[in-house]
Parts: sequence; C-alpha cells; structure tokens
Amino acid sequence: MANKKWMAGLIILLFGVIACKANKQDLTSITETRILNHGGLERSYILYIPASVRQDQPAPLVFVLHGGTGNAESAIRMSGFNKVADQNGFIAVFPNGTGRLSDDKLLTWNGGTCCGYAQKNDVDDVGFIRSVIAEIETTASIDPKRIYATGMSNGGIMSYRLACEASDLFAAIAPVAGTLNFPPCNPSESVSVIDFHGTADQNLPYEGGFGSESLVDVDFVSVKDSVEFWVSFNECESRPLTDLEDTIQHDTWTGCDNTSAVELYTIIGGGHAWPGGGSGWPGSDQPTDIISASELIWEFFAAHPKP
Repeated sequence: MANKKWMAGLIILLFGVIACKANKQDLTSITETRILNHGGLERSYILYIPASVRQDQPAPLVFVLHGGTGNAESAIRMSGFNKVADQNGFIAVFPNGTGRLSDDKLLTWNGGTCCGYAQKNDVDDVGFIRSVIAEIETTASIDPKRIYATGMSNGGIMSYRLACEASDLFAAIAPVAGTLNFPPCNPSESVSVIDFHGTADQNLPYEGGFGSESLVDVDFVSVKDSVEFWVSFNECESRPLTDLEDTIQHDTWTGCDNTSAVELYTIIGGGHAWPGGGSGWPGSDQPTDIISASELIWEFFAAHPKP
C-alpha cells in the first residue's frame, strides 16, 4: 500500500512538472500594430509585450521614437529595444509619426521648432502619445511610475518635448542625437534625463546651429544648453562628475531634486547614429560599438522611476 501511495505521489509530481514546463513553453511574446484616431488623424503604433513580462505585476512602459523620415519599423531595427525588453521584462511601444500621405513611410514628429510635416501642420503628438498610454492601459497592466521615452534625432527632440509637456506621466527620457527645441519648456515635475550625442554630428550639431547634412532648415539648440536646462530645473549640482574612457565622455550630475538625475554620454568624433545600434538608413553615419545606448538607457530608466 505504501509503495502504491508513493508511486501515485510520484506520478502527480511528474505531471505537475510537465504541466509547469508546458506553461512556460506556451509563453510567447506579443507584437501588435494598433491604429487609433487622434486629432482628426488615423495614427498607429507597434506594441511589443515580451514573454518575460509578468501578468501579475505592473510592467514598465518604454516609448521608442523613430527619427525624422523614419517609422516604427526602422526604430525597432536601429535600437534593438525588443531584445532589451525581452531581457528585462518591460513593454516597448514604437509609435509612428505623421507624413503627407496616408501610406507615407517617411514620418516626422512635432518636437517644437522641428520637424517637417508634423511641425508645419502643428500635429498634436503629445496628445497622441497620451492617447497611446491610455489605450495600452486598457489591455495591459502598466506601472504609472515607470513610463519612459527615448528617441533618435527628431524622435529625441520629441522625447524632450514629452518631458516638457507630459512630465506628469514620464519619469525619464533618453534623447539620442536630439536636443531641446521646444520653447518655452515648463515641466510640472522633475524628469530624469540621459543624453547621447556625437561631437561630429553634421545633421544635428553638438554645438547647435544649422546642420550641414540636415534635411531641415532649423537652428538647433546645443547639447550643452539642452542638458543645462534639466540640470537647473532638476536642481542638480552644477558641476558634473566626469569619466573619460577611450572616445566616450560620461558626465553625471548628482544631488538632483526628487531622486531625479541627469547624465550625458558624449561620443568624441561620433556622428548622427545610435551607439551600439544599427544604421538608420543606407549611407548613414556608423554608430560606435564601444557602448550600447539601448542597454545604458534601460539601466538608467530602471534606476529612475517617479518617486
């Protein structure tokens, strides 16, 4: 009798292990293209929910904004943020900007004084992003203290505008090759900022001004002025801690208000590119492989939720 009970218990245990393994194998990531109407326009975004996101816990949400004349698919390829989401268990969303035609793949964001169709037509991109967050919250559990935005070039400019006008939602932003071109910037709350920019960027110059390779006639704000705005607003120490290794200078401002932070990665000799990522378009500047912006961005985001 004892042997039969032992065998029955072993069978139950084995079935439990098999079922557990089957459940784990059944977990799959979700990639959806969603469409919503905002401001009289049909807008779209790609939502990526990796299998590593736990259903019983609110997840962080990271917006990845494509560059000017790019789109959601190019943002995925360039940044590799899906892989970072897989490894770290957060939801990634890749919105599309707007263009002249309904099937246009060359899209822009209204970041303030830049860029293209979106700026010229005063497209309500901040309102669109707010609507995306509200829609995602109806189908997924989002941690309201861990909503973030990053972006390349025009997308980086747009992330700065989100920090200016939607600081009630965004805990931190990470512009890559983008600067603060939205006057006046009046955030209601502190926002942590980590910035990446190459000193040899001819599209959006490190020192500001008109880019010799830029597709738009915009007098860009400098990296220095963009970062110093947030150092001042977040009430950080005025002098950064600086670390220089190879061609990467890393500046960190400490003592900021409400546990916020400001960091700057300067790629000495670097062009208009996403460090550690893919090329933005054929013939574009090659990114450095010394650092991975995507991995560093997530580390920064994870360390800086809203208080």
